[in-house]
Amino acid sequence: MQILRITGGRVIDPVQNIDQVTDLWIKGEHIAGIGPQPGLQATRTIDATGKIVCPGLIDMHVHLREPGREEDETIATGTAAALAGGVTSVACMPNTEPALDSQAAAEFVYLQAERAGNANVFPIGAITKGREGKELAEIGGLVEGGAVGFTDDGSPVVSAEIMRRALEYCRMFDRAVLVHAEDLELTKGGVMNEGVESMRLGLRGMPAAAEEMMIHRDIQLAEITGGRLHILHVSTAGGVDLIRRGKARGVKVTGEACPHHFTLTDRCLRDFDSNYKMSPPLRTQADVDAIIEGLKDNTLDVIATDHAPHAPEKKMRELDQAPNGIVGLETLLPICVKALIEPGHLSWPRLIEKLTIQPARVLTIDRGTLQPGVDADVTIIDPNAEWTIDADRFLSKSRNSPYAGWKVRGRAHAVIVGGEVKFEG
Repeated sequence: MQILRITGGRVIDPVQNIDQVTDLWIKGEHIAGIGPQPGLQATRTIDATGKIVCPGLIDMHVHLREPGREEDETIATGTAAALAGGVTSVACMPNTEPALDSQAAAEFVYLQAERAGNANVFPIGAITKGREGKELAEIGGLVEGGAVGFTDDGSPVVSAEIMRRALEYCRMFDRAVLVHAEDLELTKGGVMNEGVESMRLGLRGMPAAAEEMMIHRDIQLAEITGGRLHILHVSTAGGVDLIRRGKARGVKVTGEACPHHFTLTDRCLRDFDSNYKMSPPLRTQADVDAIIEGLKDNTLDVIATDHAPHAPEKKMRELDQAPNGIVGLETLLPICVKALIEPGHLSWPRLIEKLTIQPARVLTIDRGTLQPGVDADVTIIDPNAEWTIDADRFLSKSRNSPYAGWKVRGRAHAVIVGGEVKFEG
C-alpha cells in the first residue's frame, strides 16, 4: 500500500480550522493524518514547500455535455480539464440530450467517469422530465442512481406549483433544489444585461428583475416547504440582497457566485465578442461589487464555474445566434486569486472553504476536508506561479474563454484523487 507524504506545505483545512506549515500523510485511498506520524514510513514524498495543500476543490456547477453534445465536451475531457484546474470533484448539470432525468441516466454518468479515471463526477438530476417543466422527474429513482441534487439548469421551473412539489419531495431525501432563476417572459430575445450598454449597442436586454423575481419566488417556496434551496450563478445586487434577507429569516437557502460575475461587466460586450455572452448575463460594476460583498459576508456560500463548453464553430456565430456560456475549470484558481485574494477580499482559508466544504455541504457529499479517514482528494496549489492564459492549451474540448491572454498568478501544482496522483503541473 502506498504511503504518500506531502511535506513542507501550508496545509489549510477550514473544517478543522487548520492553517499551518506541516506534513499531510495519505495511506492508500484515505487521509492518514496531519503533522508527524511516527508509525508511518513514506513510500513517496512530494515537496510542497511554498505551496498550499488543501482539500480537493469541488466545482458543483459544470456542464459535461455527455450524452448528446460530445462535440462540445465529454466526461473524459471535462474531468481532465478539472484536474488541470485543481478540481477533484465536479457535479454535472442535467441539460444533456437526453436529459439526466432517470436512474439509468445517473448511473451512466458514474460509469463514464469511472472509465475516464480522472476527477470524481456527481450527477445532478433534472427536476422535471426532459427538463420540460411539466411533470416531476423520478426523484427517488435518481437518488438511487446517485443524484446528489436536482435542477433544470439552463431553464427555470416556470410553474410555482411544480417548484413547490420539488422542494417538498427533495426534502424527503435531504437533497437541495438548485435553481436557475429567470423569468423567461422578461428575457425573451435578450442577449445581454438590460441597461445603458444594451441601449448603446442596440441589443435587446435581459433585466436584473427577471432574475430577482424568481429568486424571491423560490425563497418564499423554500420558506413554506422547509426545503433546501440553492441559487445558481447569482448575478445581480438585488439577488444577493434577497438571499441575505432569506438567510436572516432562517430560510434554508444558499447562494453561488461564478468568477465571470465578479470579474467582468456588460461593457465587455462592446466588441460583440460572443465569449462574453452568457446566461445570466454579465451585469454592471455595482452588481460585481455586490457579489464580492456577498462572498465576503457569506451570503454567497459557494464559488463555482458554470463551465459551459461550446465547439468553436458555435461561438463564432453572430452574437444573437451564438449560445450562452464560457469554459471555466482551468481558469478558476487564477481568476479567484486575481479578483479575491490579491485585493484582500478573501483570505486563502475563506476562499478554499467556498471551493471545498461549502459545495460538499450543499450536495451532502462526503468530501471537502482533510480529516483522517476521508477519501484522499487533495489539491496542491502554487499561489505564486505566474502564467498567461492560453485557451489553445486547454484540456477541455472547447476554447470559449473570455480570459485568454490574461496574465495571472496561481495554479494547480499537483492533484490527488482517492490517494492517487492524477495531475502534476
